[in-house]
Amino acid sequence: MSGTLYGVGVGPGDPELVTLKALRILREAQVLAWPAPEEGPSLAREIVADHLPGGQREIAIRMPLSPARFPADDVYDNAAAEISAALSEGDDVAVICEGDPFFYGSFMYLFGRLAADHPVEVVPGVSSLTACAAALGAPLSAKNDVLSVVPGPLAADRMSARLAEADAAAVIKVGRHLPKIRGVLDDLGLTQNARYIERATMAEQRIVSLDQVPENAAPYFSMILVHKRAEAWK
Repeated sequence: MSGTLYGVGVGPGDPELVTLKALRILREAQVLAWPAPEEGPSLAREIVADHLPGGQREIAIRMPLSPARFPADDVYDNAAAEISAALSEGDDVAVICEGDPFFYGSFMYLFGRLAADHPVEVVPGVSSLTACAAALGAPLSAKNDVLSVVPGPLAADRMSARLAEADAAAVIKVGRHLPKIRGVLDDLGLTQNARYIERATMAEQRIVSLDQVPENAAPYFSMILVHKRAEAWK
């Protein structure tokens, strides 16, 4: 009998935001798998490190994070094969996912490879979207607002069209795209309504006005929330 594959969302960084269900599964699973860069520690694993009992088998899914090579199909193919072997032996495998597994989460690439052959359960986690809103004290949307999630890598014209149409927006994956994003917000007259945050809920969390962020200093884990009324409740 196959074990169960769990995609376990562990939240945006604060270990206290891990759900009780996620905690139980992470402690009970015989095998843990977690994504990591090609070198260095796994942020997803670090979030829950103090919660783990020890003694579990662990599978490191090391992958290139450069946009040109992500998602790396060979990495996911190899990881899926190793996880499938563990599941076929009857072990439950918990894949540790930062944030929520199905909100821009890399777990979806394993899900697509394994769900047809093994039972899968997805455990939702606190997403970066809601974590950033809470940390900023900025409700995302209200009433009949249309909320858009806009990836920073989008071309400027496509980003402008999305932001022009939405009542509220979260611009994610800011990083090196900050100069382009600022230009789009300026052109749309939305800069004054924009709130910037990086590494929400982590020890290094930082909230500053958008004009105080140097052009090349925004990390990947940063977000800009924009509301056309400035405040959702107005």
